[in-house]
Amino acid sequence: MKLAFIGVGKVGFALANNLQQKGHQVIIAHDDTDSESVVSAQQKNSAFTALPVQKAIEEAEIIFLATPFRASESILKPLNFNGKTLIDCTNPVGAGISHGLASKISGAEKVQAWAPTAQVVKSYSIYGYENLENPSFPSYDIKPAMLIAGNDTASKQQVTQLNSDLGFETVDIGDLSQALHLEHMTLLWVKMVRADGHHPNFTWAYLER
Repeated sequence: MKLAFIGVGKVGFALANNLQQKGHQVIIAHDDTDSESVVSAQQKNSAFTALPVQKAIEEAEIIFLATPFRASESILKPLNFNGKTLIDCTNPVGAGISHGLASKISGAEKVQAWAPTAQVVKSYSIYGYENLENPSFPSYDIKPAMLIAGNDTASKQQVTQLNSDLGFETVDIGDLSQALHLEHMTLLWVKMVRADGHHPNFTWAYLER
């Protein structure tokens, strides 16, 4: 599939690089295609192409949002997604590793409001980039879980396929309002790893009897 990435920092690049190696085409969506972030990503993976943001959206089948959450509104509002899947990888993290929207609404629902022409699916947000670079845990006979939330069944099926390509088991937790709980899982992971010194190479798993 053709995948466009708005944001190629640690999370965006980890996903883009991994998915490109799995056979997908990656477009970096940036209005300055000679910017430092674009050049750096292309130096690391020469297979990446770059296009202005709206053009990249038009070319791609699925779009990833992997920018700092605070930048999302200004980036998204001018864009037309024409009903395509927008994967929200962002997290509204506030002071003291708190929920940046005071847990009143999920960041993903705000993303959907700012991008009404997209079908937003929350995914790839509950772990740090380390587990997006390498989701393999060969000591266990089980895949790590990737929890997703969204309102559109077809879009969630697209994300499920990408999860499978990456090596994750998809757990669909329901509509987009459920993304609030995923964002709290993120805060837990960040608190454990970034603040309390837990090693980052761990994920959640889904066990069903």
